Amino acid sequence: MSRILFFLSILMAWGCKEASIPKENLQYLNGYWEISEVGFPDGSKKTYKVNPTIDFIQLENGKGFRKKMQPRFDGTYKTSHDVEQLTVTQVDAFFILSYSSEFSDWEETLVQIDSTNFSVMNAEGVTYSYKRFEPIKIPK
Repeated sequence: MSRILFFLSILMAWGCKEASIPKENLQYLNGYWEISEVGFPDGSKKTYKVNPTIDFIQLENGKGFRKKMQPRFDGTYKTSHDVEQLTVTQVDAFFILSYSSEFSDWEETLVQIDSTNFSVMNAEGVTYSYKRFEPIKIPK
């Protein structure tokens, strides 16, 4: 918890201003997302070219959920019944995504979002970049 408070303090030190991400852009979180890259505090990065699982996010009025999905070649998805509850709150100039599951609670700061990409940073300074999932289309 102290790491989260420290991280939030650093973010607030960057300046108390209007949110750098317009609130109306939070609607872009809805839908299917696949991780594209992870950036580590030491500057190293891991790129993901193929993902066996993707995230489905549903958000309305700052509350919703995230669920892991496995896309199938026929256009359907396989999923477990595990759901992470999601709450988005504004703290000064930032939006904080708070997750809660049966096993854990954690927070990430929304760094960037548009209709095709978004990225978040966790308390350890790891940045996760996502791109909108595009199903593989196999010609018949």
